[in-house]
Amino acid sequence: MSAEEQTGRIFDRQILGRLFGFMQPYRARFYVLISLTLVSGVLAPLRPYMIQLTVDRDIAAGNLDRLLYMTLGMIALLLVQSVAQYYQTYLSEWLGQSIIRDIRTRLYRHVIGLRLRFFDQSQVGRLVTRNISDVESLSDVFSEGIAAMAGDFLQLLFILLLMFWTDWRLALISLSTIPLLLFSTYVFKESIKKSFNDVRTAVANLNTFVQEHITGMAVVQLFGAEQREMARFAEINKTHRQANIRSILAYSIYFPIAEVIGAIGTGLLVWYGARQVLAEEVTLGTLIAFILYINMFFRPIRTIADRFNTLQMGIVSTDRILKLLDNDQVIPDEGTLAPERLHGQVLFKDVHFSYDGTQPVLRGISLEVQPGQTVALVGSTGAGKSSIINLLNRFYDIQQGEICLDGQDIRAYQLDYLRSRIGVVLQDVFLFSGTVRDNITLHNPAITDEQIWAAAELVGAAPFIHRLPGKLDFEVMERGASLSVGQRQLLSFIRAMVYKPDVLVLDEATSSVDSETEELIQSAIGRMMQGRTSIVIAHRLSTIRQANRIYVIDQGQVAEHGTHEQLLAADGRYAELYRMQFELKTA
Repeated sequence: MSAEEQTGRIFDRQILGRLFGFMQPYRARFYVLISLTLVSGVLAPLRPYMIQLTVDRDIAAGNLDRLLYMTLGMIALLLVQSVAQYYQTYLSEWLGQSIIRDIRTRLYRHVIGLRLRFFDQSQVGRLVTRNISDVESLSDVFSEGIAAMAGDFLQLLFILLLMFWTDWRLALISLSTIPLLLFSTYVFKESIKKSFNDVRTAVANLNTFVQEHITGMAVVQLFGAEQREMARFAEINKTHRQANIRSILAYSIYFPIAEVIGAIGTGLLVWYGARQVLAEEVTLGTLIAFILYINMFFRPIRTIADRFNTLQMGIVSTDRILKLLDNDQVIPDEGTLAPERLHGQVLFKDVHFSYDGTQPVLRGISLEVQPGQTVALVGSTGAGKSSIINLLNRFYDIQQGEICLDGQDIRAYQLDYLRSRIGVVLQDVFLFSGTVRDNITLHNPAITDEQIWAAAELVGAAPFIHRLPGKLDFEVMERGASLSVGQRQLLSFIRAMVYKPDVLVLDEATSSVDSETEELIQSAIGRMMQGRTSIVIAHRLSTIRQANRIYVIDQGQVAEHGTHEQLLAADGRYAELYRMQFELKTA
């Protein structure tokens, strides 16, 4: 059973305990909310009792003075109850919104600290559902679930006590249809629970489908798959609609049935009670009070099934959120080193690595980069080049071997510090919707405009930024759609250089641009490399001739290494790759 199809148990002690743990910062307000709920539950049934006393004692006796006092008392009771209900409603909503704010913040903080392996294995749409829909449903648990159910049960109990204390025979007649109502309520609860599960599953599927296809819309349109994908979306949407209609059908059947059952109970009460009144065995005030009692009694029973489902959905959502929070694929950050600068010596020593723990990607990789050197990694697609970069930045941790930076294991450095000292430029540049400034600084207030312009001048990007409307305030569309490939790449260079990194990593940074733009970017790369250790993953071998050392990676191992001239002279794998590119270029 998938996470979206769970039904859960309402009284799961472990989940309830952790759910209430989220409420600890607000426990004082929660106790106030429960108190107000109890007050409302007790005050409501007092009105019929006061009406009974008024009819039997004051109206029957013609005591107008006491009638006035009883009327004023009922008005005062209504005012107190109204104030209690106002604060109860406000506090329950305030409590729910405050808790989901805290949970959503905690959940997002946890998610952004997870290893990339987790995101490799997870659908983005379902993560969105966890952070939005599941967390939102917890608000209903506190605003419409726990406190409201406690108030309903207390009100039912108090009404029962008053009814049996007043007249046990009328009480039994009034409650004679309760078994039928309880049975219909149970059937409704089970029906609506299944519908809610189907709705939740459909919502998760919709989120996943829409997110993936909007992101990959270019591929959909490129292959003319719009109609096919539209048909798939229509099917998922149809499932969502049908699930909602089933829940609406359950409501439309249950509530009229509940009304009829309640009316039957009231009819039996009036029939029997009127005979008792005529026989002078029951007072008229008692009969009127019982009619009010039975209406008040049936009302919470009609809604209690709905509240049970709300609580149950909240428990399921809590369980799914807790499973995400309990995910231990967090990158351990136990390092303490954070020197002012790094020299830039990089050492991979017999490194073994696998993404899934079974299929090896790197098998005994050993390489060394001295401070200030430029080292290039070349090889065919899937050889393991990008994995080396991922490991250096600790996006993943190795299974065997050692990776050192300035003679220290990279795990000895603080994680934020380590990544701030390694500037990475990827082949696929990701830009967020926002300004140029925001995409460079990623909202880091410590980076000034002066630093941005200095980095832009260094990489040769200042002229194109000056031409943009608004310059640094120019709005970049999501994924940088409003900029060319070369411009996006230059912005990624600035983003890396504003931190003045000690180690520069370029992952095929020129493989997606035309020759003219490549010359501009190569010039920028040359300036960026000056005075710092650089590791370049190169697709075009002509761009790395001046590298101090070239490592040829093949099937997760170092096949050969040396300078450009040495590798050509060795006539090995590098020479083979070089000849293939040269022949392709001249063809």
